[in-house]
Amino acid sequence: MSEPRRLEVLRAIVEDYVHSREPVGSKALVERHQLGVSAATIRNDMAALEEEGLIVAPHTSSGRVPTEQGYRRFVDRIGDVRPLSAAERRAIQSLIAGADDIDDVLERTVRLLAHLTHQVAVIQVPQHTDATVRHIELVGLGSGQVLAVLISTTGKVDQRVVMTPPDTTDADLHTLKSAFLAAGGGRRLNELSDVTAAAVDHLPAPLQSTGRTLAAALGALGDNSAVDRIVMAGTANLARSTGDFPLTITPVLEALEEQVVLLRLFSEMELDARGIAVRIGSENSYGGLTETSVIATGYGPGETAKMGILGPTRMDYPSSMAAVRAVARYLSRILAG
Repeated sequence: MSEPRRLEVLRAIVEDYVHSREPVGSKALVERHQLGVSAATIRNDMAALEEEGLIVAPHTSSGRVPTEQGYRRFVDRIGDVRPLSAAERRAIQSLIAGADDIDDVLERTVRLLAHLTHQVAVIQVPQHTDATVRHIELVGLGSGQVLAVLISTTGKVDQRVVMTPPDTTDADLHTLKSAFLAAGGGRRLNELSDVTAAAVDHLPAPLQSTGRTLAAALGALGDNSAVDRIVMAGTANLARSTGDFPLTITPVLEALEEQVVLLRLFSEMELDARGIAVRIGSENSYGGLTETSVIATGYGPGETAKMGILGPTRMDYPSSMAAVRAVARYLSRILAG
C-alpha cells in the first residue's frame, strides 16, 4: 500500500471536510481529486487511515472526517508556509500603514487577521520593561474633569479622565504637569507611581491634594502600560462555527475572557522551523480550549511576543498559517520603522 498516496487521501479528506463540513466518502474523493486510482483503492486507503486513527466515521455515516491525529499529520506535512497574494498584501499595507500609534497599529492588525482567517485573532502586547516616560499631559475638560495622558517611548498612549476640585485652573495643571515631568520624564513606567507621589511633597500646599489624585492616576497608567495583555478581535466568528462544538461554545468564550489563560498558552507554544506553532484540540491543556486549534507566531524585536488565531479544529490550516505569518512579518516591519 502506497504511504504517499494514503497521505494524499488524508489531505483530500481534510480539505473537503474543512470546506463542506460534511463527512467525505470515496466517491466524492474520486470526483473532486485527481488521485489516479479507483474508488475501491481509495476505500482501502481510507480503511488504513481509519485503522491508524487519522479519520473516523461519525455515527452511521458512510463518509469519514479527520480526527485530531489526522489534522496533526496533515499540519505537520504542510511545507513552507505559502506567501499571501499581492491583493492580500496590499490590503494589509493599506489597513495598517495609516495607524497613529502602537495601540492603533495592534487594533487594526488584530481586526485584519480576524477578517482574513474568519477566526478569533489574538495579539500579545509585549511587556516593555525598558520603556520609559516620554511625555505627560494634563488637560482641563471643565467641571473639575482632567484628562491625564501618558506617552511612553514605545509610542503607546494611555489616558484617563480624573475628577479634581472644580476650581482647578489651567495654571494649576501646568504647574502639576511640570512637576510630574521633572520627576517622571525618562523614568521606567513602573517607577512612575513612586516618583510622582514623591513630587507631590514639593508642591505648594494648595495643590497637594489635587496632585496626589493626579499622581495616583498617572501611576496607574504607568503600571497598566508595563503589564502583559492581549488584544482580541473576531469573537463573533465563533458564532458561525457553533456546529463545530458538540455541546456549546460557552467554555471557549469563558477561556477567551481569561486573558491569563491565553497569555500562558502563548508563552508555552514553541515555534517550529516554519516559524509557526500549531496546537490542535486536546493538545491545548486548558479545559475550555480542548475543542479548538490555535495557530501562533512571533512578532516584533526578537519575535518574543506572539500573535495568532483561535478557532474550531475544522479550519483551513494552510491559509490560516499563511495569514498569521504574513501579518506578523508586516507588523514587525511597521514596529521596526
